[in-house]
Amino acid sequence: MGADGGRWGPMGADGGRWGPMGADGGRWPLLLTHESVLLPGSTMRTSVDSPRNMQLVRSRLLKGTSLRSTIIGVIPNTSDPTSDCDDLPNLHRIGTAALAVQVVGSNWPKPHYTLLVTGLCRFQILQLLKEKPYPVAEVQQLDRLEQFTNGHKSEEELGELSEQFYKYAVQLVEMLDMSVPAVAKLRRLLDNLPREALPDILTSIIRTTNQEKLQILDAVRLEERFKMTIPLLVRQIEGLKLLQKTRKSKQDDDKRVVAIRPNRRITHGSITEDEEEEEDHDDVVMLEKKIRTSSMSEQALKVCLKEIKRLKKMPQSMPEYALTRNYLELMVELPWNKSTKDRLEIRAARIVLDNDHYAMEKLKKRVLEYLAVRQLKNNLKGPILCFVGPPGVGKTSVGRSIAKTLGREFHRIALGGVCDQSDIRGHSSENFHRDFASMKQWRTYVGSMPGRIINGLKTVGVNNPVFLLDEVDKLAKSLQGDPAAALLEVLDPEQNHSFTDHYLNVAFDLSQVLFIATANTTATIPPALLDRMEVIQVPGYTQEEKIEIAHRHLIPKQLELHGLTPQQIQIPQVTTLGIITRYTREAGVRALDRKLGAICRAVAVKVAEGQHKEAKPDRAEVGEGEDCKEHVTEDAKAESISDTADLALPPEMPILIDFHALKDILGPPMYDMEVSERLNQPGVAIGLAWTPLGGEIMFVEASRMDGEGQLTLTGQLGDVMKESAHLAISWLRSNAKRYQLTNASGSFDLLDNTDIHLHFPAGAVTKDGPSAGVTIVTCLASLFSGRLVCSDVAMTGEITLRGLVLPVGGIKDKVLAAHRAGLKRIIIPQRNEKDLEEIAAHVRQELTFVLAGCLDEITKLIYLEHNSADSNQFSGNFNTYFTKDFTTLTKDLI
Repeated sequence: MGADGGRWGPMGADGGRWGPMGADGGRWPLLLTHESVLLPGSTMRTSVDSPRNMQLVRSRLLKGTSLRSTIIGVIPNTSDPTSDCDDLPNLHRIGTAALAVQVVGSNWPKPHYTLLVTGLCRFQILQLLKEKPYPVAEVQQLDRLEQFTNGHKSEEELGELSEQFYKYAVQLVEMLDMSVPAVAKLRRLLDNLPREALPDILTSIIRTTNQEKLQILDAVRLEERFKMTIPLLVRQIEGLKLLQKTRKSKQDDDKRVVAIRPNRRITHGSITEDEEEEEDHDDVVMLEKKIRTSSMSEQALKVCLKEIKRLKKMPQSMPEYALTRNYLELMVELPWNKSTKDRLEIRAARIVLDNDHYAMEKLKKRVLEYLAVRQLKNNLKGPILCFVGPPGVGKTSVGRSIAKTLGREFHRIALGGVCDQSDIRGHSSENFHRDFASMKQWRTYVGSMPGRIINGLKTVGVNNPVFLLDEVDKLAKSLQGDPAAALLEVLDPEQNHSFTDHYLNVAFDLSQVLFIATANTTATIPPALLDRMEVIQVPGYTQEEKIEIAHRHLIPKQLELHGLTPQQIQIPQVTTLGIITRYTREAGVRALDRKLGAICRAVAVKVAEGQHKEAKPDRAEVGEGEDCKEHVTEDAKAESISDTADLALPPEMPILIDFHALKDILGPPMYDMEVSERLNQPGVAIGLAWTPLGGEIMFVEASRMDGEGQLTLTGQLGDVMKESAHLAISWLRSNAKRYQLTNASGSFDLLDNTDIHLHFPAGAVTKDGPSAGVTIVTCLASLFSGRLVCSDVAMTGEITLRGLVLPVGGIKDKVLAAHRAGLKRIIIPQRNEKDLEEIAAHVRQELTFVLAGCLDEITKLIYLEHNSADSNQFSGNFNTYFTKDFTTLTKDLI
């Protein structure tokens, strides 16, 4: 007992003391519950998810350092359970002081806590002191601890009422199964606990409603509590008697059914359970015949026959029965020895590829080589072709054309985002342990299923289809394994003749399957998997190729999809070129296809409106203008001359799509900004970059200001590009006097009291790679020399500290990106000259290529004024695909 008159426990943060209080009151935190009612002496598990209750748990229970800090007041929430009670009238008057025994937190499906609380005693709310962050109230304790220690006195006062309650309680417990530990423990509690505590405990155990528990909670006087609990016990006893009588009657009926079942099968004409079992037995026999007549391997046949024996002995009620039967049916359906005959003819294959795909000469050449070798040697193993290129260039459609050429079935397996190796090798249980002695196998677990390879073979029904493994570069690792590693066995010609799926547990021959993979980049493909594939690069299309593709394939497809004919719409090639240059800048043709679809939809509206007007020729249409009026009668067929009358008539056919129609349908051009507008001041250069989506042009901007010689880089740059920037500034500082490069104060030390900011626009896009060194040097040299970079020059190449220009990759994609952007001159490393042979001849004719071996050549070429001697000195260092000499080129660039 504390000195303050009965209070005990540490001082609370709000100025009061926590813990069970004396009759003069105390301050307790309140936990509002709406799921159930806690009674003294009982234990309850409740979920805490409201903001106030969660704050109480965090502040009091999770941060408590002693037992006293876990004492809270539990109040039944009789208001709306979805909202907290803010005022005192919404709270129940009486609650239960409780001890928090356990606190468990979880985030699913939303953050919440689960409390295990034990009721101690009743209390009454006198005044609500605060509401936030959790309710705190001044309370008064109602139950006295003395009444539980002096049980004989209470028993004498209650007399017959207490004896009657105890009699019903014992009767109820004896009707239960005493072999259950909880029932045996309850029987011992009846003899050991004071009878005054039994009403609350038994009320919380028997089946009662929350409203009945609230009535017991409000019954403060023991006599009233006993009177309210006895009817509840009597009701529970009567319910148990009725339940026992019903169970006994059902058992007697089951015995009679078993006794007459043999006679029922003979006398009744309806189907009995035995007949159903016979039908299932016939199905198993038919399944066994299918297994024996199938052409599966000896190992698979041995496993299936062993499983069919187990199936015959297995009751149908067992879960493993259905799983085993599904496994056997899958084994029968697999194409063990069923294949299609290849109809190989190289001339026909060339025609099919040319009709389905325009351009892509390198890819079609390699495919024809593969088909020719396969025609000469039927048992060709591999290679696994992998088409690598930006989206929308036709990688997947080439796989379909190969299947059509060979006369094989085609199946596409999307691997994008697959992170579980079981998707390739089959699913199994995580807790499985193989036990051949007891024939426990992975397929016997619920949820087991074959992988995508075996499922694909079941779908196509032959063992030599064309499998397209789409987006193989987007496989991911996870805790469930590495699916790329699982593909090693699938794609290796030396191993896939005995591919073992986890579900089948027997080898299946995949050597006859033609695997074709597609990817956007090889950077994310594991080296071991990449080593098993032959990579064929599929670059983007030029503008001329896109125009041909649009008029050969895309426009006819869109006309058919939208119900239009060439007599209703015409899209000239000049319009298609405008869509390509002003509305789409991509390596493939997907965006072009969507734009053509938008045009067809707009024309479809006009055509539909015209048909609607033609369907009602008898309706008079009146068009009013400022100077004339015209009335179109039923017999009138003359064309209207007023604007409003023209709107009522169908449009003239065909509808010609020109630049005005493009702007009206597709909106303002998306790529209408000239490149020269970005290069109207020193410190800006155009670089060329390669991305998985194709080549892109990249602007590099630089500025200088007074400072302490700091170099700032922005634009989500990787480590390689940061190194290129530091190499560029170091090379320029070492050659500043040679090229007369000075800072703002005229010093040749470019970083003397000068800060440099180098920025790559589109900062949200991550950029990295060894191809920006030349562009950064050009940009910084332009900044310090004060000279503009020519607006039609783009460049690519990596540099060294000594000024050498190193070769880079993706030359064709970069050149096509510069061609799409309308640039005319391109600087590339001299060692990349061989890559220009892959570029179409008409593209090379429209561009000027400058081959550079060191930075001296590039710097003098773009920024410095040369006399004729200097020009002759450096003219021999460049090889170009045009007739201009070096002096003329220098004048054009400067």
